[in-house]
Amino acid sequence: MSTAVDRVADEVDDDLWSAIGDPTRRRMLDLLLADGGGTATTLSEQLPVTRQAVAKHLAVLDRVGLVHGTTVGRERRYEADPRRMADATAQLALVGSGWDARLRRIKAIAEAIQRRNPT
Repeated sequence: MSTAVDRVADEVDDDLWSAIGDPTRRRMLDLLLADGGGTATTLSEQLPVTRQAVAKHLAVLDRVGLVHGTTVGRERRYEADPRRMADATAQLALVGSGWDARLRRIKAIAEAIQRRNPT
């Protein structure tokens, strides 16, 4: 029998969340979304990391599909992928509802224990 926890685990993309788990990559996504895109150079000007580090972070985000790059002159311009960002949002909602269900069960257990053992 499949539980809600099993269904959540089956639908969550671990590679996606590993990529989003890094604070620098989250900030990069924020900047790309706010600015409509950017290059490793423009992003490095707004972040406390080198251009090379930004390029490596962009490669991780590109690998999981959160951004896509196109060559413009000598640089690659990256934009956030709206469909993949929607996937991430849906997965986050799914994980959140799974934790809400767990917390409700824990609360019910604690209340049952309290009723059996009043202080």
